[in-house]
Amino acid sequence: MVLFPSHQAATISRHVGPVHCVTYSSGAGQYILTGGQDRKIHLFNSSTTSHIQTYDAHGYEILSLAVSPDNSRFASVGGDKSAFLWDVATAKTLRRFSGHYARINTCGFNHDASILVTGSFDATVRCWDTKSNANKPVMVWDEAKDSITSLTVGDGEVVTGCVDGRLRRYDLRMGQIHVDVIGHPITSVMQTRDGNAILVSSLDETIRLMDKATGGCLMSYKGHRNKEYRISSTFAMVDSYVVSGSEDGTVWAWDILEGKNVVREVAHAGKVVSAVAVNDGRREMVTAGVDGTVLIWRTE
Repeated sequence: MVLFPSHQAATISRHVGPVHCVTYSSGAGQYILTGGQDRKIHLFNSSTTSHIQTYDAHGYEILSLAVSPDNSRFASVGGDKSAFLWDVATAKTLRRFSGHYARINTCGFNHDASILVTGSFDATVRCWDTKSNANKPVMVWDEAKDSITSLTVGDGEVVTGCVDGRLRRYDLRMGQIHVDVIGHPITSVMQTRDGNAILVSSLDETIRLMDKATGGCLMSYKGHRNKEYRISSTFAMVDSYVVSGSEDGTVWAWDILEGKNVVREVAHAGKVVSAVAVNDGRREMVTAGVDGTVLIWRTE
């Protein structure tokens, strides 16, 4: 018996149009943030699914969200070309970071949310100091040849995925860039808890677990559909499983060591499932998709 949150426990229908991103609050993960094509961000209680707050300032679709470790602030990015920093309690924007020349696809905080990292369709990655009043980024990386689709911020490093098929790792302490060639447009990157491997989704319908030290592929996961859309993948149950959405309206989970598919659930009315997040402590998962709904999954 696979201990995995594969039971659809609740459906949230607050957005009008596709939901592009979803994330849990930090720590215990009592709350869920969602962002959509309708330019709205919503905050929900994950236990009761009750709606708590709406954050409304974007003029274009919202594509990525990041929550600070203390849950007091969060960042949102999308079609506006600016990154928004929000106060969770007051629902007011604290800062807007402008400098990208095209939509911003992805964002992430460092360990204390003093730095916000953003990746854009303009092929650059920018680092912003959230504590100073400076309007310019403290760092800009422009090595990519195409759109930055995903990034993850680790201990002293930033990992980015790009449409040019390159996985780039920026070592902030050594000032070095490490590049691994995946060979297909990358849609999602996520580091393991121990930081030794990186989960990479790409448009050849394959998810790869890449060894950070050697650049080699430790395991690959297949079966889902992903040829066109940006679909996120993540880890579940303390890095025991790999989880992903799919373009055919299904949610997949694989055994991380064996690469074997252990869960395949139909969801979101057969529409693209583009975003997925897992809360190990609650044994809970949330998915979002083109159908405009957010599904909460639990173990039965």
